[in-house]
Amino acid sequence: MNAPAIIPSPVFTGTSLKGLDFANRLSVAPMTRISASCAGVPGERMVRYYQRFARGGFSLVTSEGIYTDKAYAQTYSGQPGLTDREQADAWRRAVDAVHAAGGSIFAQLMHGGALSQGNPYRSDTIGPSAIRPKGSQMTGYRGDGPYAMPREISEAEIAAAIEGFAGAARLAIEVAGFDGIEIHGANGYLLDQFFTDYTNHRQDRWGGDIVARFGLSLEVLKAVRAAIGPSVPLGLRLSQGKVNDFRHKWAEREQGAARVFEALAESPADFAHVTEFEAWRPAFEGGEISLVSLARRHAPRLFLIANGSLHDLARAEQVMESGADMIALGRGALVNPDWPHLTAARSALRPFELSMLAPISDIKDSELAL
Repeated sequence: MNAPAIIPSPVFTGTSLKGLDFANRLSVAPMTRISASCAGVPGERMVRYYQRFARGGFSLVTSEGIYTDKAYAQTYSGQPGLTDREQADAWRRAVDAVHAAGGSIFAQLMHGGALSQGNPYRSDTIGPSAIRPKGSQMTGYRGDGPYAMPREISEAEIAAAIEGFAGAARLAIEVAGFDGIEIHGANGYLLDQFFTDYTNHRQDRWGGDIVARFGLSLEVLKAVRAAIGPSVPLGLRLSQGKVNDFRHKWAEREQGAARVFEALAESPADFAHVTEFEAWRPAFEGGEISLVSLARRHAPRLFLIANGSLHDLARAEQVMESGADMIALGRGALVNPDWPHLTAARSALRPFELSMLAPISDIKDSELAL
């Protein structure tokens, strides 16, 4: 059940997105938990994990990143997929559990590209260009050592990746019963690799300036919209930082951001999910405006979800004043799956501890007991 508005705050006001009603402005951000079977099938542990957030008062839950094909999309061992009926039927149980607790749930669809470190379907990796990713594989997601050198993805493989997103979205809506679709265009994965200047050196239509590099994300949105129809909420997650490059900033700064958000506003997307480490801070060094504010200014028609260290109510309210329609909590929700109820009742929040995600970031018994 959603939290009563015991304290006056905009986060506890209702809103809606494409006919989907939310009792408050609080959502759970997608978080990689690598707790599916080796076949990418969600189990009972994941059902319980997702349902807790709805029981705790969050009006919207966004799933962890779900891989979209049985070729190059899977990123991590233990990651769930939406590539066949078995996976979709299993997701239906989690979706039904969230609905039974009064919440809505979106499926986040992703392709790992060059950051793939645990894909049983392929032994090699692909990216927009043959450029080794920065950093090292993520040990918390069962990785070890440097990332593999990716092979440059071909035009045919790009088309197959786009179709993978569309097919997964169709399964998510028609079989699993998700309420909406979020395309993962952020955090260093395939779509963000195309979007990023130093990982995309292509000379064809998929490379070039910031809008050209954004082209694959826009094509995926078009294909997914065609697959799910006009009435289902559809959006894109965008970030500057990446799981393997936390401090990255768009070289084109405010001007580039304006062009990107304007292009997104003209796409089939209904919402944008903008994530930064601290969402209220200026997007660029020496600047004065946050990425949330830039999104609101240049994509005024889009429903705007903001994520980034917003587990403090005052910060969440500040970002809503900057233009966010909804706040997405990550680690704050992880340790406080009942954050809306606790905050509404002025109760103390549990502090986040890194041990929750150690040594592997799978779902722990201690979390399910919260």
